[in-house]
Amino acid sequence: MEAPNLPDISSFAAPLYIGLILLEIALIAKFRARGDYETRDTVTSLLMGTGSVIVPLLLAGTAYAWLKALEIALYDWRLFDLGFEWWAFVIAFIGYDFVYYWSHRFQHTIRWGWASHVIHHSSQHYNLSTALRQTWTGLFTGFFVLSIPLILLGLHPAVIAFAASLNLLYQFWIHTEVIDRFPRWFEAVMNTPSHHRVHHGKNPRYLDSNYAGVFIVWDRMFGTFIPEEKSDPVRYGLVKDIGTFNPFRVATHEYVAIWKDSTQPGLTIGQRLRYLFAPPGWSHDGSRKTSKDIRAEAGFSKSGAEAPAPLHPAE
Repeated sequence: MEAPNLPDISSFAAPLYIGLILLEIALIAKFRARGDYETRDTVTSLLMGTGSVIVPLLLAGTAYAWLKALEIALYDWRLFDLGFEWWAFVIAFIGYDFVYYWSHRFQHTIRWGWASHVIHHSSQHYNLSTALRQTWTGLFTGFFVLSIPLILLGLHPAVIAFAASLNLLYQFWIHTEVIDRFPRWFEAVMNTPSHHRVHHGKNPRYLDSNYAGVFIVWDRMFGTFIPEEKSDPVRYGLVKDIGTFNPFRVATHEYVAIWKDSTQPGLTIGQRLRYLFAPPGWSHDGSRKTSKDIRAEAGFSKSGAEAPAPLHPAE
């Protein structure tokens, strides 16, 4: 079955993105809306967004072609034939968001994935331009394999790709401080600016939370949801900020750090591998802290709430 000619969302998304960024700047500058822009930071975000389109084509054009061929081959082994009816697109949209949740979660908890995703968190500002600060090396994480069950279920790769583009489009507008919160019912189901601000926070309370793309229900289901607290304003960026606007350093700094860590003399093979696949912050000598360590040390539970005091505190 041939796929229909689905619209190329990326062909009109760029003008939309730029228009909304200009609108946000105007709201901040003229109407004192919440938020801020810093010229060098914004330029870096725009360059990272441009590079996220160009660099993968230069570095992995053949790999992408092989990946598409693999997806079509796997589609021949599908269990069902969901076709191209409207409900197949609904299933794909929900199913892809579920896959995105887990891929995003792994990108935060496996250092090899974090080396790619850290780019998106490297800005110390939170505005619509931050949404464009995207990785150049996403294919190399290997997390695309998480979409294979959707193909075997019977969703055509073109339908999944369309759902993925809608997912990315949705996530653009939630990168803002201009919007505070929506009605409670919407905040309960959908990912919103408030929820995603938390995800970008480096406060100990907020680390490694709110991984959702579109539906925040996944975080509520799997115990990774943390609400935004007015008493703990979100601070953006990395636990240890990289202090550069050079797009090439932004794109590669964590890979360089992995290389330096994993090639230290005297390590076992297991330790070298853990520098690639253990959570970010893991070290063989315990000299660094993971997000879990930082959160616990600050007295916060996994849910972001303050951890209860022991019943019999030590004297």
